[in-house]
Amino acid sequence: MKRRVKKINMKSRINETLRELLIGILLWGIVWQAAGVWFVPDKALCSIGLWLGVLTAGVCAVHMYRSLDKALDFSEKDAQKYMMSRSMMRYGLIIIVLLILMITGAGNPLTCFLGVMGLKAAAYLQPLLHKLLERRR
Repeated sequence: MKRRVKKINMKSRINETLRELLIGILLWGIVWQAAGVWFVPDKALCSIGLWLGVLTAGVCAVHMYRSLDKALDFSEKDAQKYMMSRSMMRYGLIIIVLLILMITGAGNPLTCFLGVMGLKAAAYLQPLLHKLLERRR
């Protein structure tokens, strides 16, 4: 029974981390939308690209969370192979989204890439965001 409680507590902690990561990605998008929209000639295409990138970053974060959760059930060697294949899937998704934007012209691929980089920024800012959110509780 004690082991199950510990696993549930760890899972809720990870969910909290994922939530903070998603909040960081969203904040990244808001900051770039507010700051960058004034300096580009085609505001609509740049905004579409940015928010498609933010959405892609959020999907990648959730996919990474689920992949890590599943990989913990594998042996070390199998987990490495599994995580490598899942990482390639995420990179493939990003490339597909960028290619679609380049081919269709539905949004700006550069601002989409900027939105995807929100995943990196949110990962670095997550500890700070965690402290800020803990203070508010």
